[in-house]
Amino acid sequence: MPKYNAFVPLRASTIEILPNAQWKQNGITLTEQYLLVNGTNNTNGIFAPMGVFVDDEQTVYVTDPNNGQVMKFVLGATSGQIVAGGNGKGIGAHQLNGPSDVIVDKETNSLIICDNSNKRVVRWPRVNGIRGETIISNVSCHGLTMDESGSLYVVGYDTAEVRLYRKGESQGSIVAGGNGRGNRLDQLDWPQYIFVDRDRSIYVSEWYNHRVTKWVEGAKQGIVVAGGNGQGNSLKQFAGPEGVLVDQSGGVYVADGFNGRVVRWAKGATQGTIIAGGNGQGTSSNQVSHPYGIAFDRYGNLYVVDQWNHRVQKFSIA
Repeated sequence: MPKYNAFVPLRASTIEILPNAQWKQNGITLTEQYLLVNGTNNTNGIFAPMGVFVDDEQTVYVTDPNNGQVMKFVLGATSGQIVAGGNGKGIGAHQLNGPSDVIVDKETNSLIICDNSNKRVVRWPRVNGIRGETIISNVSCHGLTMDESGSLYVVGYDTAEVRLYRKGESQGSIVAGGNGRGNRLDQLDWPQYIFVDRDRSIYVSEWYNHRVTKWVEGAKQGIVVAGGNGQGNSLKQFAGPEGVLVDQSGGVYVADGFNGRVVRWAKGATQGTIIAGGNGQGTSSNQVSHPYGIAFDRYGNLYVVDQWNHRVQKFSIA
């Protein structure tokens, strides 16, 4: 399938990540704390971030839902800048309210944002943008991604479905779930984030089912590829999974929220291995407190939204 050769799935690594790959256990903090020492707000920081995206230049975009904005952190910079929203929470074209995820559309040089509390998906110019354009209205959107054709996949957390919106579509079609909340293989329960691979298979993290399911293109039900053994902290279990990534060999990487770790499940594995965190809740460089969104950069470095610590951690591939 030659048309896939040049396409790297969003948030994936350009390089092949080997099954025995490891990451340095001490993360590098990319963002400043939102609260300064004197208790005042730091407008260059973030508070309880959620989604993350890393572009080809290793510029990091992070959603800052409580402040109604998306922040950008350029490689090597000591502070971030607001690139979308930042005008107070609201429904205006120049505002966001609870943005939960963001991706970069290289074709249009724009950001596409899940404007969660406004129940819309907006497109915002990546350079000097002062307002966004609503491209999907009346949609439950928690996580989103795009395939190589420019089609958008939107996770409806409270509608328990994933919808596919091809270019120009406003209604979309259900491609995962859509059969009510539950733990059957044709159902989702509070889906959070999503990854779409080269074959357009969909990987969905499910917060209440404590699992990740894979939906092959056109499938009517999913396959459990990680978790699915109830809530817990064993290596066979998750506790509120959030972000999800997949490497070229089919290994699945999951932000295991309440367990404070990122776990890799090799293809076909019955349990995961911890690749970041897993050292209890705390602020040390080897800890993450409620990891949320995750992304690889093109070199295989792992970026983790450390939500309760109000920071993003970079774990370099060893």
